[in-house]
Amino acid sequence: LETLRSTLSQYYRITIKDGRVFIGTFVCIDRERNMILTNTEEFMLGQADPNTGRFVGMVMIPWRYVVKAEVETTL
Repeated sequence: LETLRSTLSQYYRITIKDGRVFIGTFVCIDRERNMILTNTEEFMLGQADPNTGRFVGMVMIPWRYVVKAEVETTL
């Protein structure tokens, strides 16, 4: 839990089962481990231009769909 607290307000890259990637600021996690990100962009793997994201704002990502969660060190 302390490790998660230390990453509050940092950028996370969350990859989910359907291939989408969300990059946003980590604001909280609930009891079911759903992750809440704000100022988030969504990227689709396999797009013609992988650098083109769609701004989605605040998102809640259910943990059961998360394949990988990484703290972004550079943007």
